[in-house]
Amino acid sequence: MAVEPQVFDVLEFLIRARDRVVSRDELLAEVWHGRIVSEATLSSRVNAARTAIGDNGEQQRLIRTLPRKGVRFVGEVSEQADATIAPTVTAETPAASADLSIAVLPFNNMSADPEQDYFGDGIAEEIITALSRCSGLLVIARNSSFTYKNKPVDIREVGRTLGVNYVLEGSVRRAGERLRIIAQLIDARSGAHLWADRFDGDRSDVFDLQDRITACAVAAIEPTLRIAEIDRRKHSWPNKPDAYDLLLRASAHERDFTPDGMSAALGCLHQALALDPGYAPAMATTAYCHAQRHFQGWISQDGAHRSEGLAQAQRAVELAPNDPQVLWMAAFAIWNLADTQNGKDAAIELFSRSLAINPNSATALALAGWIETMRGQQAAGRALLERARRLNPLDPHGWFVCGALAIAAIIDGDYREAISWADKALVQNRRFAVALRALAVALVNVGEHERAAQVVEELLTIEPELTVSAFFARIPVPVASMAKTYATALKAAGLPE
Repeated sequence: MAVEPQVFDVLEFLIRARDRVVSRDELLAEVWHGRIVSEATLSSRVNAARTAIGDNGEQQRLIRTLPRKGVRFVGEVSEQADATIAPTVTAETPAASADLSIAVLPFNNMSADPEQDYFGDGIAEEIITALSRCSGLLVIARNSSFTYKNKPVDIREVGRTLGVNYVLEGSVRRAGERLRIIAQLIDARSGAHLWADRFDGDRSDVFDLQDRITACAVAAIEPTLRIAEIDRRKHSWPNKPDAYDLLLRASAHERDFTPDGMSAALGCLHQALALDPGYAPAMATTAYCHAQRHFQGWISQDGAHRSEGLAQAQRAVELAPNDPQVLWMAAFAIWNLADTQNGKDAAIELFSRSLAINPNSATALALAGWIETMRGQQAAGRALLERARRLNPLDPHGWFVCGALAIAAIIDGDYREAISWADKALVQNRRFAVALRALAVALVNVGEHERAAQVVEELLTIEPELTVSAFFARIPVPVASMAKTYATALKAAGLPE
């Protein structure tokens, strides 16, 4: 049976150490050689090992998880020598990882001031720590990546030696009391530059500058890596994909943001969960796709998407309670799909937990800001949304932030600002129903009824069966004044009652 190398290594190590419970740290040391990986990555490999030998996370007949202790292989094992099997030769250099993997090199000091060495090292260490909080991202530990300090490097060779697919490098330069930091993200296989940025600040505020650089770098790097990995794999999808490949395929379809794309994404996710029933990231992404279809109106009338989305979101949180991406995806799904106040409260708590673990996720900040705004807490919502924009001004999902800021402006009664934000969102994504609805409402309130009617016509091409009553039945609006504004304006713009 074909399995990923890491899955095989997990299985082999658990069998070899079957006389005792193996801790999480032991698995990381043995299989990942000290690299920092998320709980979700570790869980997915253990679950894949179970699947390969006919076990699963519920029965645990062969691989058993002992809460707060570790994992143990409990099946019967017999050893047999076979002289026909040739000895295995282990290479000293690890193969490139099949996972989303990165090494952060120490930042070069381009100044005559040796003190900047410490500053550059500190930035790299902070980025390593922050990146390790990103779900599904394998980050090489400092002790390994810092062996390249003050040495000329070939990025491709670094990738091969450390077994990573991406490398972040940078430099620090001082001019008087000013510091300039440059960082760049490179594909270690092709040598292509994926992202670069420059940061300037005053030497007297080095710690604040260090924090700002770390936050902005991590917010930009995480989505850039995921998009690069999806695009790379598109050209070489295996005929028999594993659960991770199917998750990436689903992400590629979800990015299309069309009814067909969402359906294709869900098809991939269902296949992934058939291969690995305990794969929490696939569960959370399934719930997230159902939530996006929900507010876009791309759903069947029987409401089956609600029950599946909520079940997958809740199960994902149970399996990966410390995975920040799982948490914000589940939170967004629960907020949109739950029809009780307890559900809404749970979503807010999950967002808080996700941001406590990874405060530099622009997507989590944007979605949390949207929910705060929908609750009528537009000041808190706007603060989260603006932080998301500052951290990653080129976020490929920036249209969501603009749409949420349009809603905040409508609640404040600033309809001209709402029109501006809605237009910005629609320039990036013309199919975004949230922004179209906000634009129609704002246009009516400034007297531009003809354009508002055109926007409603466009909205009906996305959701032909949309009516005012159907909209409120599907998407309750907790703020009474906002609900009244929307109902009155959408009717005036020509949306059927």
